[in-house]
Amino acid sequence: MGVLPKQWLTDPSWIQARLLQLVQNLGLAIELVLVLALTYLVLVVIGERRTLWMVQGFIVLMVAVTLAQNLGLKVLGFVLDKITIGCAIAMAINLQSEVRRFLEQLGRGKIASLFQSSHAPPPRSDSITDEIVEAIKQLSQNRIGALLILETNEPIDERDFSVPGVRLNAEISKELLQTIFQTSTLLHDGAVWVRASRILSAGVILPLSERMASRQLGTRHRAAMGITERVENCICVVVSEETGSISLAERGTLNRPLTSSKLKELLEARLSNTVDREVVAPNLRSLGRRIGSQGGAAIARLLRLTSSASSNKK
Repeated sequence: MGVLPKQWLTDPSWIQARLLQLVQNLGLAIELVLVLALTYLVLVVIGERRTLWMVQGFIVLMVAVTLAQNLGLKVLGFVLDKITIGCAIAMAINLQSEVRRFLEQLGRGKIASLFQSSHAPPPRSDSITDEIVEAIKQLSQNRIGALLILETNEPIDERDFSVPGVRLNAEISKELLQTIFQTSTLLHDGAVWVRASRILSAGVILPLSERMASRQLGTRHRAAMGITERVENCICVVVSEETGSISLAERGTLNRPLTSSKLKELLEARLSNTVDREVVAPNLRSLGRRIGSQGGAAIARLLRLTSSASSNKK
């Protein structure tokens, strides 16, 4: 057994200091647990991959602000604090529906329902493929031109498009696809941008391919080749307005002409791993490990910076 320090008997202030330190450490632990629970709650309410990345980046900013203030880095802390406030306002504007749902449930006292995701189970990849193939088949039979750009792995950056188009964010269906490409609509000339099971935008203008072999083709085919030359993680489905033939563009190469059954086979092979991308919120343990590892790495970097700064001063 260890020997108790003499301060226990001779210095009551030492005992008070130790008790105060213990209370502070306990309060910090409770605060971390509450922040972790609040973060998990936000992830469940949002439940969408790209938005989750934005939330994770905001959490990293808050951790950086806290560390900078605790380490006495006043200028860095001030700058990061202002950036965090601006990001919070931008997120509140971008996540209006999620924030409204959160406040409604909180106001009604339905705290438990906040931990239940409002998103329905993602549709199966084969059902999405069937919707696309059926729409393309009908458009081909009626000789209605169409152009679809489908993500395969990572999300596409809008800056790769010439014009982003009109935002829709609608569940994909053969009826909606056929309606968009009707010549009487305002969006039929552009491409439809599809991510997983949703139509993000319509009327998207894509960059044209400059390859000499593609000049014999129509504008839709050159646009399909152009975007797949620039972006690897996408494929394009094209329906010719003149002949009704179906083509599939990938990595700047056209596979044509295709039957509807062959198109379905190719789409199933390329979209089977990307359609079911609705995010399930991570469990609390894995979330805690992730935040802990990121926070530890950030602390280590800041400590190295401060130690190097102090050594330079010496």
